[in-house]
Amino acid sequence: MTTLAVALAAALLGSSNAAATDEQKPIRANGSSTLFPVTLEAARRFQRAQPGSNIQVEFSGSSAGFRAFCRGEIDLANASREMNEDEQAECEKNDIAYRRLPVAIDSIAIVVNPANRWADDITVEELKKLWAPEAEEKITTWKAIRASWPDEPIELFGRGQDSGTYDVFTEAIIGQAHRSRHDYQASEDEEALARGIADSPNALGFFGIGAYHRHWDELKLIAVDAGKGPVYPTLATVGSGDYQPLTRPLYLYVNERSFTGNPRLSEFLTHYLTHLRSWIHFTGFMPLEEGGYQQSLQLLVPSDHADARLPVPETP
Repeated sequence: MTTLAVALAAALLGSSNAAATDEQKPIRANGSSTLFPVTLEAARRFQRAQPGSNIQVEFSGSSAGFRAFCRGEIDLANASREMNEDEQAECEKNDIAYRRLPVAIDSIAIVVNPANRWADDITVEELKKLWAPEAEEKITTWKAIRASWPDEPIELFGRGQDSGTYDVFTEAIIGQAHRSRHDYQASEDEEALARGIADSPNALGFFGIGAYHRHWDELKLIAVDAGKGPVYPTLATVGSGDYQPLTRPLYLYVNERSFTGNPRLSEFLTHYLTHLRSWIHFTGFMPLEEGGYQQSLQLLVPSDHADARLPVPETP
């Protein structure tokens, strides 16, 4: 039991009467579809521990989530990238203060259809050649990427332009965020992308590793070679930093007014971050180091409860 854990429960106990009157006040989360299943699972677990809690978790992509967040329409923004300067300025213009909480480490997976017998890996340069703006309607076959691959059409799938995954992928591969070819099947819904790739023998696509783990039996993961040989995204390679350049942190952005005005929100976030390491592996993502969660939890401790008590217990 840490001193920080003790401090958090004291703060939560101190707000219990307010929580009783606010427990039906909804907590609204939106944004990244990559982080969506993690926050949704956290909400389910908290609602089992605290019946009557009203937590609404949706997804629209990190960029769309930030737009709603900076208009004050949601309490939590799930984000697969950091807020950019324009979004920070929009929040400031609308007097939206916030806290940023790192919650997990993710990797962007490159996947193909299991019928694909030729592609087991792809280089960063080949990905750039395939996804660069100048490739549109020109690089349209597998052979055009690598001479030893068949002269078959390639069907591309990827995250839409409201997606933080799209921004991270394009910055890492193309060298500039939000810049790529546009003749591909785009969606903010990872489930739709997984279905499309599973149905197309000539497909190649990208999304968060969690979507691959949810569909591992109908997709084929390929390794990425950044110059030191092909590397698959695994807990070990992502944790060691060997899977590059497609590894990134995931964040929760918390509306400060919501946080201070709804005690149930601070309880939910404490429960979320305290227990996440014990179940995040079920979602296919990698936890932060223990110290990372302690730092995130520290951001939830009110200044007048610096010495505090144990957070809400986990339920199976």
